[in-house]
Amino acid sequence: MLDGITFLNKEFFWLLLALPLAIIWYVFKHKQQTAELKISSLKGFKITNSWLPKLKHLLFALRLLALAILITALARPRTSETNTKTKTTRGIDIVMAIDVSASMLAKDLRPNRLEALKNVAAKFIKGRPNDRIGLVEYAGESYTKTPITSDKAIVLSSLEDIKYNTIIDGGTAIGMGLATSVNRLKDSKAKSKVIILLTDGVNNSGVLNPNIASELAVEYDIKVYTIGLGTNGMALTPYSIDRNGQFQYQRAQVKIDEDLLKNIAKVTGGKYFRATNTQKLEQIYAEINKLEKTEIDEIKYTTYQEHFRPFIWVAGILLLLEFLIRITLFRSFI
Repeated sequence: MLDGITFLNKEFFWLLLALPLAIIWYVFKHKQQTAELKISSLKGFKITNSWLPKLKHLLFALRLLALAILITALARPRTSETNTKTKTTRGIDIVMAIDVSASMLAKDLRPNRLEALKNVAAKFIKGRPNDRIGLVEYAGESYTKTPITSDKAIVLSSLEDIKYNTIIDGGTAIGMGLATSVNRLKDSKAKSKVIILLTDGVNNSGVLNPNIASELAVEYDIKVYTIGLGTNGMALTPYSIDRNGQFQYQRAQVKIDEDLLKNIAKVTGGKYFRATNTQKLEQIYAEINKLEKTEIDEIKYTTYQEHFRPFIWVAGILLLLEFLIRITLFRSFI
């Protein structure tokens, strides 16, 4: 009955402390009003076993119960229902530029760099419900995997489909990947535009210099966060494909053009990160998530429903019942 009920005026419950005092007063008064008559024998009296005198304390109990219920009514029991309306006041458009060159199959991250990235990026996407996100793939050239969209199911599905393939030319065209990402965002009306550029190598392909692509990002007020992916030192990296189409691996030195990535981030107002393992990669995406916050106005409407009236009705009925019993059944005993 009291599920979900709160009390507006809880201070009235202090009045319940008066009830034990009323009981003590009643017991003390009852003893004072009970007269004693000492006689030598009861043989001359007719003894009846009427139950009415024994139940006369019911009147006090009804009155006390009615008082407790009235105090509860004064405390204003009520339930509330809250409706929330959210409004995004500052949306962010994000493009994730992902390196899909063969070196992304290196196994210094488990199970490999590309799969580790996809798992972490999926969590990042799920944590941005109010933003639009797009995907760009690049290796020796680049193309748009998914235009910026608010449909996270499409983005997540496209992310899952990303894999190494021989359709894109080999190599790492960082400038091309960045330029394609800029092209997806340049016409955006969002108040904040962000590119997350991830690579595990150096710019060794493509027709566009990464520094020129950075200038394009600055021109369109796009911030670029760059991530260098790969452990420090040696990593188990694919170097050839056998007759069965399986990659052959060997240990190779991890080479990342950190100076280039730092410069891209600095020029565009972003930040450079180095992810040497999966845990570090998760921390980087978590930090970017904190740096790029979407401003949301949340308006709450609370509707209250008062429940003191039933308590008053019950207390009134108890008092009426006490009055009727007093003037009828207990009339000759009071």
